[in-house]
Amino acid sequence: MVDPADAVETVVVPGDIAARSPLQLFWRRFRQDKVALVAMGVIAFLILAAIFAPLIIKLVGASGPNVQHESQPTMTAFGTPTGPSHNALWPFIVVLAGGALALLAATLPWDFLHGRVPRLIFAVSVVLAIVLAIIFWPSDHHLFGVDEVGRDVFARVLYGARVSLFVAFVATGLSMVVGVTLGMVAGYFRGWIDMGISRFIDLLLAFPILLLALGLAAACSGKGGCLDNLLKPGLVVVIFVIAFVNWTYIARIVRGQVLSLREKEFVEAARSLGASNTRIIFKEILPNLVAPIIVYATLIIPQNILFEAALSYLGAGIQPPTASWGAMLADATNLYSTAWWYMVFPGAALLITVLAFNLVGDGLQDALHPKSAS
Repeated sequence: MVDPADAVETVVVPGDIAARSPLQLFWRRFRQDKVALVAMGVIAFLILAAIFAPLIIKLVGASGPNVQHESQPTMTAFGTPTGPSHNALWPFIVVLAGGALALLAATLPWDFLHGRVPRLIFAVSVVLAIVLAIIFWPSDHHLFGVDEVGRDVFARVLYGARVSLFVAFVATGLSMVVGVTLGMVAGYFRGWIDMGISRFIDLLLAFPILLLALGLAAACSGKGGCLDNLLKPGLVVVIFVIAFVNWTYIARIVRGQVLSLREKEFVEAARSLGASNTRIIFKEILPNLVAPIIVYATLIIPQNILFEAALSYLGAGIQPPTASWGAMLADATNLYSTAWWYMVFPGAALLITVLAFNLVGDGLQDALHPKSAS
């Protein structure tokens, strides 16, 4: 008989267990969200299209975004703009049809259609769309038609993506830098510093952003602009207004996080070792704020894109002849019944861009905070 007290429990530990870094764990969770991955691919495609817009326009044989054509075939005999070529729409139709078939195959109850079959269907449709684009597009000089003065809508949509993405990234970057810095300072030092920064944030939040932009555009519409021609209607005013207001939201979020982090043991340990406040804030606390900062940045980028489109639509944003999706929608309000393409294509570009960034932001939030996602 074996004494139970002398029994030794044997635990078999597999030899191939390896520790994963936080980045590996994040990517493992994020890649399971197929919708977010597709949205990230759409964003990458939009960025590349905006960067290489001149090359793309040259390859398809289109004219520049500000080149006007006032004669046929871009304008009809009655002076109205012509629409997109039917051949030019076939690549988009094939991609949409392939996506619909892939979704249908994924939802059908037959097991042999699941797995890689939907992805294969969509990949084949994309390849076929590229082949059709190579065949048709170089011979169709105005893929999306022209506007009321004969400018190429395809070129203006591409250059509008440049403006929207540039404004969104720059304004978001400025908002993040200011908001994170002031939020950490307010949350760490508390007291009268926290009180002053918090009341300043409340004051800025009282400004309606659209009315502020319209007021600046009206006040600085002269030749000299404002502040020695530093502020005038256009790109600078749009970035300034968006960054001027949006940093307040991230500052509040960061302040709340820092109020909790400053009481943690690792901060007390760093303080006991003689670390300065600056080192504690930027070396100890800031790395623990990376996740909420990334999530909030991806969620505020589409908001800034909509802000730029709204300001341009109201005439307080990007000024003509620079292409902007919001300005194109404003110009199309009187033409949508006869020139539907002038509203549909910039509107679709705006919708797809904002939706893609929102989906990526949701995917990042679920991957960085799996407990809250469940």
